Amino acid sequence: MNNKILLTSALIAGTLFSTAQQNKTTFAITGDGNQDFVWMNIRQVDLTSGQVTRTLFERGTTPFTLTDVNTKRVTTQNTRISDNIFNAAEYPTGTFVAAAAYDKRSNKLFYTPMRKGELRWLDLGAEESSAQFYTMQIPAFKLTNPNDEATNITRMVIGADGNGYALSNDANHLFTFTTGKKPVIKEIGNIIDAADNKGFSIHNKCTSWGGDMIADAFGKLYVISANHAVFVIDPVTRIATYMGHIQGLPGGYTTNAAVVNDEGNVVLASANMFGGYYTMKISDLKAVKMEGSDVKYNASDFANANLLYQKEANSLANSKVLPVVTTPVDAKVFPNPVTNYSFNVLFENRPEGKYTIVVSDLAGRNMMSKVVSIAGGLQTVPVKMNPAYAKGVYVVKVLDANKSIIVNEKVVVQ
Repeated sequence: MNNKILLTSALIAGTLFSTAQQNKTTFAITGDGNQDFVWMNIRQVDLTSGQVTRTLFERGTTPFTLTDVNTKRVTTQNTRISDNIFNAAEYPTGTFVAAAAYDKRSNKLFYTPMRKGELRWLDLGAEESSAQFYTMQIPAFKLTNPNDEATNITRMVIGADGNGYALSNDANHLFTFTTGKKPVIKEIGNIIDAADNKGFSIHNKCTSWGGDMIADAFGKLYVISANHAVFVIDPVTRIATYMGHIQGLPGGYTTNAAVVNDEGNVVLASANMFGGYYTMKISDLKAVKMEGSDVKYNASDFANANLLYQKEANSLANSKVLPVVTTPVDAKVFPNPVTNYSFNVLFENRPEGKYTIVVSDLAGRNMMSKVVSIAGGLQTVPVKMNPAYAKGVYVVKVLDANKSIIVNEKVVVQ
């Protein structure tokens, strides 16, 4: 095994992607204003001014088409709605909305209506005169109680890997979904509290339910709960680490909406207080009032395509500094550098059972995974990567049955 490998900036650049931040394309789920708490409208927000600039969908007013992508059933504003629009399954935002995510590539706003167990989206690129909505059942939600507050999805974001992530109130159901014409929805599993969370659990109803979710450019997810608790989640291990509580917000100001602005800071809004927006740095969690921001509409959710640490990721990708990758003497992944897209993972005196080998790039995007059975003792497992992957630096992790990381090494693919 080699000692030190110099890594060119070109190799790093190949593993990171750059996204132009566009905070004017930010969307908010709101009521009608004037102390209205019915979160069924979709509006566009300019984060530079903190003002609502456009209404895309307004309940009871905007013409619409809602298409079920599985059954092909189409509902329009002229269809007889079985109940009033506030409870109707056939109405695009019926039963209210508390979780939304914007996918810039497809120009779609994804969301989940409360108590429905469905993934829906608004096609923002449609040229029709009516708003074009689509819906599909989330498979794992078919057997859940729609009135169970714990299982309702209240946090959603598009991650750095281009996939959507959605999380239930109780953090026992983390879903991922693709953003194509017919999304593929999968349940990843429950979130696991980090061992050093100092007694703060992401499952605690009083401190950690509700709120919103944002993502960073390196593959991590961040939950900002309604009661100001902040957790960072590794979607590979599903481990949530408590970062702290937001300081500086007025009493009664719940943090229901969160999004990243062009400066890389977080903009917050409340669903139950018409007190304008606040900004904070993720590094210190100190909230500051955004003077002049909107006080007419409260917001149950924000959504845009911005990522935390995007500037840092871009800087790393364009850096001319040659970082050093060191292969430790007791490395479990070899050979390193990797040639012919093949390497081995050494399991030494590990308990018998199943393990998962995960290969990701430096931005945290998972490229492949492989489940292997280990019989104990000394065992070497060969891994074959896809030759279509770009040459560069990758991270190889091995997770045990409890999703704990037992191997975490960087390798260079030549």
